[in-house]
Amino acid sequence: MMKKKENKAGDKSVSAELEDPTKKYPKPPFKKQKQPWPGLACKMDPMPDHGEISYVGSGRLTGRKALITGGDSGMGRAAAIAYAREGADVAINYLPAEEPDAKQVIELIKKEGRKAVAIPGDLREEAFCTRLVEKAVKGLGGLDILINNAAHQQTRPSILDISAEDFDSTMKTNVYAPFWITKAALPHLKPGSVIIVTTSVQATDPSPELFDYAQTKAANTSYVRSLAKQLGPKGIRVNGVAPGPIWTPLQVSGGATMEKLKNFGGHTPLGRPGQPAELCSIYVQLAASDSSYTTGQVYGVAGGDGQP
Repeated sequence: MMKKKENKAGDKSVSAELEDPTKKYPKPPFKKQKQPWPGLACKMDPMPDHGEISYVGSGRLTGRKALITGGDSGMGRAAAIAYAREGADVAINYLPAEEPDAKQVIELIKKEGRKAVAIPGDLREEAFCTRLVEKAVKGLGGLDILINNAAHQQTRPSILDISAEDFDSTMKTNVYAPFWITKAALPHLKPGSVIIVTTSVQATDPSPELFDYAQTKAANTSYVRSLAKQLGPKGIRVNGVAPGPIWTPLQVSGGATMEKLKNFGGHTPLGRPGQPAELCSIYVQLAASDSSYTTGQVYGVAGGDGQP
């Protein structure tokens, strides 16, 4: 809701009403719920807010072409919606099991009059990662924004409970896939292009039950800082976003224990988990041309708890 506000000079300007961040979205306790991995946002209670209704664009990314992994839900979905409303064409990757969520995102992108390219597939396979970039470039007519966002997270009380197969799955999704995708994408990225990685506060403040996942997020953070130095001279910026507790399918599909899920986000100074919609503007800002001197940075979004 917007209000007209008159200043002392008599000029009229538009200002938004203040919102109390502690009351903006649902707080714990949340009801116990569990879904088979990888989970669907459309079956969560409460359903996450990805900015489907709230995000309003202003043409900041007009004509840009973005590939977003994990674009069906969570931060990837929020970024996809925001990018389309800012004027970008968007390709999203997701697992075939996430098709119900992905269809909603594709419809929202098309509703904005932008190209929407759906590319389902498993990022744990190098050959698919290469095909993913090829299909995105062909479908979009080029590529200048790459968001490595997809992640695998499963809670395990002890390192003894993590099988070699589990460890391999987490590493391939979170570390190998961004490596493979970036190598395939670089020949298509021109000066002014951007790469954004979704890392986590787990990189610097790891939870004991997320032993393998936390290691991959530390690797993602290093990816940002190292690659930014390598690609800076080429005019390609690399940055990261480090969320804290955000309400996404990761949590209900094995990423959190039932007890942790019940009180999810309650330990933060804001007393609640964040919603993907609350990260939209950060992904947009990092991709926009007016952030041209921002590279090698990791932006934390954790409700006041933890650091990137």
